[in-house]
Amino acid sequence: MSTVKSTISIASIWTDFKEITKMGLSVVVVFSSIAGYFLGAESFSFSTFLLLCFGGYFMVGASNAYNQIIEKDLDALMDRTKNRPIPAGRMSVSTAFVIAVAFTIAGVATLYIINPKTAMYGAISIFLYTCVYTPLKTKTPIAVFVGAIPGAIPFMLGWVAARGNFGIEAGTLFAIQFFWQFPHFWAIGWFLHEDYKKGGFFMLPTGKPDKATAVQIILYSIWTVIASIIPVFGFTGDLKLTIVGAIVIFLLGMVMVYCALRLFKLRTNKAAKQLMLYSVTYITLLQIVYVADKFLS
Repeated sequence: MSTVKSTISIASIWTDFKEITKMGLSVVVVFSSIAGYFLGAESFSFSTFLLLCFGGYFMVGASNAYNQIIEKDLDALMDRTKNRPIPAGRMSVSTAFVIAVAFTIAGVATLYIINPKTAMYGAISIFLYTCVYTPLKTKTPIAVFVGAIPGAIPFMLGWVAARGNFGIEAGTLFAIQFFWQFPHFWAIGWFLHEDYKKGGFFMLPTGKPDKATAVQIILYSIWTVIASIIPVFGFTGDLKLTIVGAIVIFLLGMVMVYCALRLFKLRTNKAAKQLMLYSVTYITLLQIVYVADKFLS
């Protein structure tokens, strides 16, 4: 009987650990960094690759843990978050803080081994997400703009890890993921609007799921597509994209624009959720296309 209880306890601790660091989201973010690394790498280094994977995970995990500590009382008010480890009482704030600090130190140290600039951008990401974006969420819709900065860092972080510098190439990768954040998070803010209101969060540009918000979602979807195909014109340094790659990404982007237009027309939670799901598909496929285009062209 004690063995069964012990097994259940270990399993629940592991589940809470995954939730406080948002392991699923962290893995997705690490994927972006890996894509950026392959785009920037002139020769593959397994040690750099491994350090980037662990450092990236620690970086995102730390940000998420700090976020859940700061928002613990607000999380308890929302259906989406009330069962998280801290508001549900399964994890203490001090335990979560130890995890957050340990992940911060481990993340910055791991990325520093790659090169100092990678560590610097990782640290900036944690700071902006924790100290600026999180507090602003209950004060102004501008929080999404601020949050888009750390959200866009991982894609370009891989390039910086590979090259050791921030140039037009890394800046372009940053721009792509920066513009993408808006339709993605505003779509989430749309279908979770009522739940977010319980916590007092301002996630939509107009404060509500209306026509004006839908128009902005369309505009940022278009800008995302434009930013995504810029390398085909040949002025983004070593970051290149063939015509075939650009056409594929453009067509994928048009599907996202279509989803945004559909949200404008229907203005339903279902349409918003479909846009959110496709936006994740879009950024993932874009990164795969970019990497495949580099190695197949």
